[in-house]
Amino acid sequence: MAGHSKFKNIMHRKGRQDAVRSKMFSKLSKEITVAAKMGDPDPDKNPRLRLAVQNAKGQSMPKDNIARAIAKSQAGDAANYDEIRYEGYGPGGTAIIVEVLTDNKNRSAANVRSYFTKYGGSLGETGSVSFMFDRVGEIVYKPEAGEAEAILEAGIEAGAEDVVSDEEGHTVICAFEDVSEVSKALEDALGEAESVKIIWKPQNLVPVDEDKAGTLVKLMDVFDEDDDVQNVYSNFDISEEIMAKLG
Repeated sequence: MAGHSKFKNIMHRKGRQDAVRSKMFSKLSKEITVAAKMGDPDPDKNPRLRLAVQNAKGQSMPKDNIARAIAKSQAGDAANYDEIRYEGYGPGGTAIIVEVLTDNKNRSAANVRSYFTKYGGSLGETGSVSFMFDRVGEIVYKPEAGEAEAILEAGIEAGAEDVVSDEEGHTVICAFEDVSEVSKALEDALGEAESVKIIWKPQNLVPVDEDKAGTLVKLMDVFDEDDDVQNVYSNFDISEEIMAKLG
């Protein structure tokens, strides 16, 4: 199991679906509200909002929820959110990037620092681990979108840099500045994606042994539970055998 996206897939399959779904919708709504407030409330005129809405639709978020999140951005009492990136090290020397949208920077900083400390990690300065990641666009399709060869051909035609297919689905990687153009071309060819994001992709993975894996999984989980945390990226590599034992 490499990276946080696979970790989240495994955790979702283990239960807590309703709670996880509610938390996910809350974070998607916040991103939509922030994107709409920072730019135009029309997704066709606001690339960031278009991606946020596309992600929400990919996660089967109801249209009413999406409309409410956009409307909230235009309300006079809409909260102001700061975007902050925290970087640090987790158990086993793993590198971790935490992206936050918060209306209280002091609260978020204290929480993130405490999570790192509690689970055997350490919070670093900005730039302390991000150099080990590439900033890229990630477009994800479910397995039923098509056969691997068809997805690969569509990805190449759209201008993607890499396409990876497995039992979880299809992941298309492109330059971050091309994500809107590539995702639009793929949507025309394959339909709506499950998610379209700008992510931090690790350049290399760090194997984590069983002793450290349990603590690392708890750290990832507590980040996911925090309402201010939007995304978490890491370069850990935990074998399926160890994950099965952690069950």
